[in-house]
Formats: sequence, C-alpha cells, structure tokens
Amino acid sequence: MTSDQPAFSLRSVALSAFLPAALFAIGEGAIIPIIPVVADGLGATLPVAGFVAALILVGELVGDVPSGWLIARIGERTGMIGASLASIVGLVTCLLAPTVGVLAIGVFVIGLSTAVFALARHAFMTTHVPLEIRARALSSLGGVFRLGAFVGPLIAAGVIHLTGTTQSAFVVHIVGCLGAAVVLLVVRDPAATVGGRARLRPSDRAAAPADGDEAERAVRGLFPTLWANRGVLVKLGSGAALIGAMRSGRQVMLPLWAVSIGLGDSQTALVIGLAGAVDFALFYTSGQIMDRWGRLASALPSMLGLSASYLALALTAGADARTTLFVVVALAMSLANGVGSGILMTLGADLADPRDPAPFLGAWRFTGDAGSAAAPLLISGLTAVASLAVASAAMGVLGLVGAGVLLRYVPRYVPRRRPGTDPPPPAADDLT
Repeated sequence: MTSDQPAFSLRSVALSAFLPAALFAIGEGAIIPIIPVVADGLGATLPVAGFVAALILVGELVGDVPSGWLIARIGERTGMIGASLASIVGLVTCLLAPTVGVLAIGVFVIGLSTAVFALARHAFMTTHVPLEIRARALSSLGGVFRLGAFVGPLIAAGVIHLTGTTQSAFVVHIVGCLGAAVVLLVVRDPAATVGGRARLRPSDRAAAPADGDEAERAVRGLFPTLWANRGVLVKLGSGAALIGAMRSGRQVMLPLWAVSIGLGDSQTALVIGLAGAVDFALFYTSGQIMDRWGRLASALPSMLGLSASYLALALTAGADARTTLFVVVALAMSLANGVGSGILMTLGADLADPRDPAPFLGAWRFTGDAGSAAAPLLISGLTAVASLAVASAAMGVLGLVGAGVLLRYVPRYVPRRRPGTDPPPPAADDLT
C-alpha cells in the first residue's frame, strides 16, 4: 500500500458493503427451508419437492459464469441493485404460484439473481480491499451470509406463525431485497468510498486498461478467461468443488441423520441451530488465521475436520448413545466449517486478476457451486442404493481427497507471502 492512500478500514465500508449483503442473506435464509414445504402444499411428491428446492442451487450454478461477464460490464453496485430487483420478480412468482411448475420457475430465478448479487460483492472486496486484510474482509463477508442462514429461518418462523401461511416467508426475502436496493441507492457507492482503482498495487494500476477499453474487455473477457485459467480451474478448482460439496452435504446429512435416529423436529432444529451458532461465531477467526499463517492453515484443518466428522457419523450407526454422538458430531462439523469460513472467496480473490476480477470470480464460484449442487444428489443416491451410513462414509473419503488436492495445489497457486507485499507472478505452466 502506498503512503499517499488512506488506511483501509472495514468500518469505512460496513454500511455500504456488508449491510446490503446481510439484508439479502437474511431473506434468502428465510425462504430456503420452506421451499419444499410450499411445493408439497401445491401437490408435489417428496422427490419433486426436493428437486424444486434444489433449483435455487441450480440457478446459482447456471448464473455464476455469466454473472462475471455482467458485473465486469455494469459494475458491482448496479449489478447488486439489478439482482435484488430480479430476485423480487422470482419471489413474487413463488408467492403467487398456482402450480409446482410456476414455483419452480420462481425458485430458479431467485438462484440466478443470488449468483449475480454474491459475485458483485465478492468482486468489490477483491478489487478494493488491501491484501494484508483480504482474508479477514472476505471471512467477514462469509460471516454475513452465515448470519442470514442463522437468523433468516427464525424470522420466517415468526412471520409464518403470525400470518398462518407458509408462503409469507417469501415476503421476508422481498423486504430484504428492497432494503438492500434502497441501501445501495442511498448510501455512497463503496467503490468511491475507498478510492476506486486507487486500491490496486502500483504494478496493477500501470497495467490497468483505460476506461474506454472497459466495455471491450467485458464483452470478450468471459471465455478467454476460462481458457487462460483452465489449469487452476481444473486443479485447484476441483478442491474448491470438494469444499462446496462437504459444506452443502452437511446441510443434507444432519437432518437426514436426525430423522434416522428418531430425533424430534424441535430437537433437530435446536441441535442444528446451536451448530449454526458455532459456525457463525468463528468467521473472523478464520480470516485471522488466513491473514497470519496463510490460506492452507484454514483450508486444510477445515477439510480434515469435516472429513473426520462424516466418518465419525458413519461409525455411530447402531451405537447406543446415538443422540449424544449426533450432537457431538454436528458441533464438530460446524467447528470445522467455521474454521474455513471465507476460504473459497479468499482463494478466488488471490487468484483473480486485480484489474478485472469479475470474469474469473464467476468461473471460480462455478466450481464451488458445482460441488454444492452435486453433494445432495450423491447423498440421496447412495442412501437409496445402500444406506445413510455409507453415504456419510463416502463424503468422509471425498473430504480426504479434497484435503490432498488443497495440500498439493494451494501452495503452488497461492504461495505464502508477507502481508502487504506483491504476490510473485505465477509460473507460465500454472495458468495452462
């Protein structure tokens, strides 16, 4: 950081950067648990209800790559406002849906808009936050999303209780999207708050394109970016996909395991809620670990901890104290997941071109979301043909594979370096 630039503070962008993300995340957290319930109420079978619920992940996956091109062209702030408004269209569709098919369309649109919103916030942090506090900033952003997953369902439960209709949870997200859009329109643009391109390192500013070239770069940047970075997207990207799989698999495995051992609905909700609190509490600690000791110091313990938890859960099948062991494993999973808070966003920020990060970040998020979308299907398939314990064991083995991939490729693509120093240029074969 050059001496002529003011010191960056997360507090300086808390209102403009974190508040819109918090409002959007709380709304999303409110609707995710009730989508299958609404589908069931519209006459969907259990498999169809599960498919409709999964469409939000499918929408995010489909939206990841084009969202990078879109944000590079229109900017982060405009992208988030547009995503909020598009999400409202999907939410109103869900709220008024007369059939399961219409509900499915609305859920898919919500997923698409979520991809654009998340990518825009990620791109802003990548471009404007100094390297020495990047992990803490992105872990804090991850903590905001975790806050939504923790608080959103509680708000939805209260609203549903007051109104007597499950669909009223969609109104919570509509309010959240409107609030996010208003904040973005009223509060000063965060890019202007931190000085726009001035946050780039001197070497990056020298290579940055002139403003007149931005549109051309945005239009032709998507597929060339995918091709130019095919090496890291295949190698380290596979590790990102496995991180995404381990995380989303946890959200499916724990409720299913609770059902299999006969735990009541309220007890299950309490256990998962406590686990969510542990996960949320560790988000800033994860950023401190990454900024001080490097990205691998967070990623590797997180993957090993999640893998060990899945394997331990598989071994508890048939045990006498199954409920106690389930609680212990659920908390252990959340502890491991919390230690890795923000790791995918931080790795993506480290790898992206600081002059124009959005196209690469879209492709990078695609890899993680691909794993997130695949894990529930894998667990369901293995449970159907074998057992839930076999599915849990398989996830544990995948976690060990993912830990090996991270151990091999994180040091290669994201070398450890002292805070505040420019990263060394990647070797030519690292980008092919």
